[in-house]
Amino acid sequence: MRSLTTAASGMQAQQLNVEVISNNLANMNTTGFKRQRAEFQDLLYQNVQQMGVNSSDTGTIVPTGAQVGLGVDTGSIYRITEQGGLAATDNPYDLAIAGNGFFQVQLPSGDTGYTRAGAFAVSGTGQIVTADGYTVSPGITVPQNARDITISEQGQVSATVDGSTAATIVGQLELATFFNEAGLEAVGGNMYLETAASGAATTGTGGSPGFGDIRQGFVETSNVNAVTEITALIAAQRAYEMNARVITASDEMLAASSNLR
Repeated sequence: MRSLTTAASGMQAQQLNVEVISNNLANMNTTGFKRQRAEFQDLLYQNVQQMGVNSSDTGTIVPTGAQVGLGVDTGSIYRITEQGGLAATDNPYDLAIAGNGFFQVQLPSGDTGYTRAGAFAVSGTGQIVTADGYTVSPGITVPQNARDITISEQGQVSATVDGSTAATIVGQLELATFFNEAGLEAVGGNMYLETAASGAATTGTGGSPGFGDIRQGFVETSNVNAVTEITALIAAQRAYEMNARVITASDEMLAASSNLR
């Protein structure tokens, strides 16, 4: 009975759907998190009668045929990269991007990571680093005697040191954009890696055409909408229950046929 395996595939799909939704809800307060959405596609079809074949010797053609679907499969889990809200922190090393772009981070593996989570800090050697201690490219070092740090919307980092009233430029942050941001590979820790699907990174300064502005003293919040996710969770739960009912009905039909005398 095909309905058993078809309904089972529906239950597995809705289980995955709930897992994606739960990950979104779990990261409601994760800085720079981008919510995901599961997309599904129908499986292969079994042809009971092929459409377009001759139905008689006179050349008549079957107009529609008969196909029975075999269930559902996961098409993709798509990342929605819309802008999250900006929350003020008053921390001079906290940065948010208003618009397109990613901060570039030097990973211990030697690869370049990309992140929207600009909750940065300064290391013991004065370098601007992530919460994990990874250096933010291009490796800007703040003077040890700096008493005021200013980061412009274009990413220019200036420091005012003790005994001086004029700010000194100590570095320039660069952002990276991708033709297909949804194609980036998430590796955890608010970090993404470039892939063939995302395309090569294009770098530039904040405020340039195609790049967002850098906002000092802010962080970008998660773009998860709790009401939307809870509504999707209820729909997924009901779809799971309906597929379970199909399995129950199919089992009852098999039981009835096995009891025939």
